[in-house]
Amino acid sequence: MLQIRRAERCDAEAAFDIRFQAIQNQCSTVYTNAQVVAWTCVPLTDKYRSWVEEDYHLACVNGLPVATGLINLQSGELEAIFVLPKFMGQGIGKKMVTHLEHLARKAGLAEIHLEATLNAENFYQRCGFTGSAQAVYNSPSGLQLACVPMRKQLVDLTDLKDLECRALR
Repeated sequence: MLQIRRAERCDAEAAFDIRFQAIQNQCSTVYTNAQVVAWTCVPLTDKYRSWVEEDYHLACVNGLPVATGLINLQSGELEAIFVLPKFMGQGIGKKMVTHLEHLARKAGLAEIHLEATLNAENFYQRCGFTGSAQAVYNSPSGLQLACVPMRKQLVDLTDLKDLECRALR
């Protein structure tokens, strides 16, 4: 049974492993080996543990963490959507995105955005995100990766205009 929950500090190692396995498994098809190694061969830091505790959500199957994700409710950015390779293709990533979109809507966000890795662009398109121009993602560690900035409207813009018109009356 799939459950999505807030992560706790003690979940940091599981989240870190999910990230590592997902990148190693999926990103090696579109990024160089040197990029994948630089991206994944980093230590598990206290800063990462705090980030997991503050912002992460976990998708768990029968209590086992199998996917991660987070939504920054200040910026509207969706981040860290990673699924363990043996659980890919089962709809878990889509359910995580849907869960995070629900949180964004509940927080009053009209739009969310992300920087998709090249291997994940089609997945995010299937989730309703748009964007096709490549850009460069600059990680905090200095790693540069080609990515695709993408956006998704959470609120129909015509509904927003109707609300604005009503508010002005």
